[in-house]
Amino acid sequence: MKKLMVMAMAGMMAVSMFGCGSKKTVEVTQASDLAALTVGVQTGTTGDSYATDEVKDDSQMKRYNKGADAIQALKTGKVDCVVIDSLPAQKFVEANDDLKIIENIWKPEEYAMCLKKGNAELLDQMNAALAELKADGTLDKIMSNYIGDDLGSFEYVTPEGTEYPNGKLVMATNAEFEPWEYKNGNDIIGIDPDIVQAMCDKMGYELEIKDMAFESILAAVSSGKADFGAAGMTVNKDRKESVDFTDTYANASQVVIVRK
Repeated sequence: MKKLMVMAMAGMMAVSMFGCGSKKTVEVTQASDLAALTVGVQTGTTGDSYATDEVKDDSQMKRYNKGADAIQALKTGKVDCVVIDSLPAQKFVEANDDLKIIENIWKPEEYAMCLKKGNAELLDQMNAALAELKADGTLDKIMSNYIGDDLGSFEYVTPEGTEYPNGKLVMATNAEFEPWEYKNGNDIIGIDPDIVQAMCDKMGYELEIKDMAFESILAAVSSGKADFGAAGMTVNKDRKESVDFTDTYANASQVVIVRK
């Protein structure tokens, strides 16, 4: 009986240790270093694509609906590292002093908004509004409000007397990607919502934002459930097959987060 109890206790300890994961020290200096690691990513993101290309087997990929869930998996040892966009990575590391960012693994990317293929009229309107925001400095002010040394220095406010004679546009996003888009109570705020609101104000459209899983955005746009998507989205060849993109409004890159 005693032997059985000892065996049972040993089994429970093994399960407990397995459940907690292994917090081994990980160093990544190039993309190929991911080959033997367990990698956490947000499903459907560029980080998901990049990491999938590097691992030996897809079982090494641990995909989560939220970047925060991937970070929690890293902290508990369920994954060896997380691959994610640079700006959300900065926010996660600022809040977790046991983590660090490894940069310069991949080349910089271009962010743009996606639209249903063939919607040339709306694409032209959005590009024209975006160009105006770049020219008058509003775009830079919005970015600076969320990034760098001037945090909170500028709050975009719709100009008094703005009207929306052209109806409503629905924006698809994933509000789990601070500072690009995230939740403040019931509100979705961030760089993308502010830029898009400023664009809609110029174009004469009311804005509605729909929050959904990141991997659902392209399908929502392609099917007409949303007019466009804005979610810190990287322009790449695969996505261009299903949607059109506006002009670039920001640059970013993929980074790796590991435990210190």
